[in-house]
Amino acid sequence: MPGTAIVIGATGLVGALLVQDLLENSGYAKVKALVRKPLPFRDGKLEQIVVDFTDEAALQSVLHGDVLFCCIGTTIKKAGSEEAFIAVDYAIPVRCGAIARKNGIRQFHLVSSIGAQASSKNFYLRTKGRTEAALRALEFPAMFIYQPSFLVGNRKEMRFGEQVALWVMPVFGFLLRGRWSKYRPVKAEDVAVKMRELSEKGAPGVHYILFHQY
Repeated sequence: MPGTAIVIGATGLVGALLVQDLLENSGYAKVKALVRKPLPFRDGKLEQIVVDFTDEAALQSVLHGDVLFCCIGTTIKKAGSEEAFIAVDYAIPVRCGAIARKNGIRQFHLVSSIGAQASSKNFYLRTKGRTEAALRALEFPAMFIYQPSFLVGNRKEMRFGEQVALWVMPVFGFLLRGRWSKYRPVKAEDVAVKMRELSEKGAPGVHYILFHQY
């Protein structure tokens, strides 16, 4: 059983829930949260590391453990431009992944998006797909790519698409069946729990997790 879990994106919706879940369960002796600013709580198992995600030397010194969970992400609106979005949703996961691989970390868990594809005409989905492809190329012994649809949870800033989904799903959710079921909203807590559970099993190879299958 792996002893140290590392989480990047620990202040986001899924990342914060994942940290809590990792702390509450016995699978890991230590949880390292790489953050831009400290989390508002303390725990004996938790090591908080404030880091500049553009500083490769700093990342090299702290990305030591058994499993790396990447929950980092933003929106173009929040980032301010497509270039700034790429700097977060592509550059940070790939940079951290490359360093983690060199440091001997054997598992990488990435929160991506339903519909992610490097050839997509949609900028958001294309970027997510490029991130997935770049991380797969690093050939981690175990790679888990989570592709949820709209994430539902107690988010500080509710995104427009999520607001629409929360209004529409109670009325039209029953229509999302068969091949459309993968577009149903997913509870962020379910994503966090599934990430921890699959990391404890650590099955080798590349795995795509679509939440309508569970």
